[in-house]
Amino acid sequence: MSLLSGSYFEVYLFGNGVSLGGNFLSVSGLDMEFEYEVYCEGGSSYPRYFFKNAKPQTLVLEQGTVTSVDSVSVLINLVNLGVSVPLEGTIMLRDSFGNTMRVWTICGAHLVKYVGPSLNSNQPELAVSRIELMYNGCS
Repeated sequence: MSLLSGSYFEVYLFGNGVSLGGNFLSVSGLDMEFEYEVYCEGGSSYPRYFFKNAKPQTLVLEQGTVTSVDSVSVLINLVNLGVSVPLEGTIMLRDSFGNTMRVWTICGAHLVKYVGPSLNSNQPELAVSRIELMYNGCS
């Protein structure tokens, strides 16, 4: 399947009274890593693997515009107060016509880092350069 230029990611994450929605050119970190414990029973030469836990991953949203009203500043203010609201929602890959090509569901995401645009009066810049979220899983 070939993607046309003009594709983008539509992100909508929400939590307890907070939402983060926007369109981004680049999304990375949509992977999972799991830990297993090896257990060998007496007399058996074949190990058995038991699920231990999933390792948190870093979701990175780059070069985009946030469409929900002042949501990034609300999230940053909450983190500054020592409150981290878990976010969950969807990331949709859209083609240049706005048709959905693929959807990922995110759960347990927490804001880790926000990088605003570099301010240059000679260049039009996007509203958000980078947002990093630690999250517990996707499907």
